[in-house]
Amino acid sequence: MKLLFLASVLVLAYAKHEEYIGWKSYYVGPSTEEQVKSLHELGTQLELDFLSPPHVLREAVVLVKPQYQEEFTTNLDNLEIRYRTHAEDIKSALDYDDEVIQDWTRTITKDGAKSMPFNNYQRLSVIYAYMADIAARFPRIATLVTPANSFQGRPIRYLRISTTNFTDRRKPVIFLDGGIHAREWISPPTVIWAIRKLTEDVTEPDLLNNYDWILFPVVNPDGYEFTFTNTRFWRKTRSTNTHASSGLCPGVDGNRNYDFFWNTVGTSNSPCSDIYAGNRAFSEIETRVVRDILQTHRTRIALYITMHSFGSMVLYPWGHNGALSQNGLNLHAVGVAMAEAIQRNSLSYFPRYVVGNSALVLNYRASGAAEDYAHLIGIPLTYTFELPGLSGGTQGFNLNPRYIQQVCRETWAGLIVGVRRAGQLF
Repeated sequence: MKLLFLASVLVLAYAKHEEYIGWKSYYVGPSTEEQVKSLHELGTQLELDFLSPPHVLREAVVLVKPQYQEEFTTNLDNLEIRYRTHAEDIKSALDYDDEVIQDWTRTITKDGAKSMPFNNYQRLSVIYAYMADIAARFPRIATLVTPANSFQGRPIRYLRISTTNFTDRRKPVIFLDGGIHAREWISPPTVIWAIRKLTEDVTEPDLLNNYDWILFPVVNPDGYEFTFTNTRFWRKTRSTNTHASSGLCPGVDGNRNYDFFWNTVGTSNSPCSDIYAGNRAFSEIETRVVRDILQTHRTRIALYITMHSFGSMVLYPWGHNGALSQNGLNLHAVGVAMAEAIQRNSLSYFPRYVVGNSALVLNYRASGAAEDYAHLIGIPLTYTFELPGLSGGTQGFNLNPRYIQQVCRETWAGLIVGVRRAGQLF
């Protein structure tokens, strides 16, 4: 029986990530904006998967399917875009990541030096248990809200934190969310860290007393769980009701699903695409929940930030055409202030943050994004944070879990500045 069990474990271990056998990843280093545009065009033609956006200031990491690898490198040679191999075998790189995480987990479990929610990339059940525990231990300020269930029936949950139970309408509201793109594992911890800093470890009491908070760590619970149990690089939701082929190619890109120039640029009509916008704006229950929060509190939300990874960027509207909003000066000034605070608390070998209009910084236009929709309905300061990643010098794809607390700390440092500036402007 023991031998049978061991054999079963080995089979499961071998089978993990097997869908990525033959895939490769590359560093790409465009040196001009024209080369960035060409890379995006090539991405559509060859079904490329950019784990970090191409940018003239730093290398991006791109996944390439086996059938497109020769054509991909030939095109890069013709376009004179620098590239080098990141991983010869994606499956092996993911297996390596698994080993790193397991080794780190054993280390921190042994010495007990880390707080449970921040010692590793946690499953949804752990995150939800922590949120419930916070609500139970701090009932006067923390309320756990479950407004709906996901497409697959999982609870969608966020915390409201307020010393006045959201009754003082003079107080600005701060709204943070994460995990809309399922595979971006570093984004939920940064929102959970904010929960911690407003309840368990209040080092900035003005942020608790003077503001009401909505903290939504995992917008896309179905997709997030799927990245742990099945496909590591799954990005979308898991809905199957938006297209005749959704059964074979489930899900919608939640950050293309908002009602802002929906499905006009930087999207796809194919349900098999990672940037499929759905069959209508707000087709996904997950984005409808965010929409309802934004609409309910839109006259009081002073700052909305949606956490993504990776790229070390602070991006603001408008993403569909690169134009600046009427609040463009404040958007840039507050964005720079947040980035500078992050940099002061960052590690020397972490990439420096880039701040700017999302379409101009990325040299790529996309419609239906959360930050743009929130700004459209009147929220003055709205941003996408592309959190840090260490693509250079790593053998895998996940940011090593030893850096989770570092990213949380430096992001919180930026939030402190951003929230206070938002309060002054409000």
